[in-house]
Amino acid sequence: MNLQEIYSDLLSNIGFSANAIQKNWLDLEKAYSNKSRHYHNLTHINDMILCFETYSDKLQNPDEILFSIFYHDYVYKSSKKDNELKSAEYALAILSENTTINKQLVFDAICATQQHQHNEIEDINWLIDFDLKILARDWDDYKIYFEQIRKEYRIYPDFLYKPGRAKALKHFLEHEFIFQTEEFRKLYEEKARLNIEKEILLLT
Repeated sequence: MNLQEIYSDLLSNIGFSANAIQKNWLDLEKAYSNKSRHYHNLTHINDMILCFETYSDKLQNPDEILFSIFYHDYVYKSSKKDNELKSAEYALAILSENTTINKQLVFDAICATQQHQHNEIEDINWLIDFDLKILARDWDDYKIYFEQIRKEYRIYPDFLYKPGRAKALKHFLEHEFIFQTEEFRKLYEEKARLNIEKEILLLT
């Protein structure tokens, strides 16, 4: 299934009409296809959904997590610090009163993609790991990723961007683990740390 079909099925399952689904999909597609988005676009959503499909049997609330994947970067401005909060608020605003979905979980899950820190709700830990799996790509793909991030922050000159990015990356390394689930730690922790260390060297 393609992204639009997955999205339509989900919204249909949680009580949206066909018209509302179509309208919301066009809004979503427009937001993620903005020309300023080099990484936080539909390709990123698609990558996360591939993870979701692999691990959906581990989730208590798959609908909430899938909905959160679609909306977690809905608002994305590199100059702002409240993208996740704004995305979470937007996601809640389109959910009707009578939806079957747990709104609090959606809100908390999307907000959690800002700090990427361990959460007492295991479903949210899975979402965080899906979001960060890019960090463990092969170096060539990882390099494409950080070049795309640089383009998203092109309003900042190198002397501001480089220390800022290095600081954000070091923050990952300061935690005992980058990934929040046992599964992802086992598979990806080592690779992600090596990539991050390598990028920090390039930045400094």
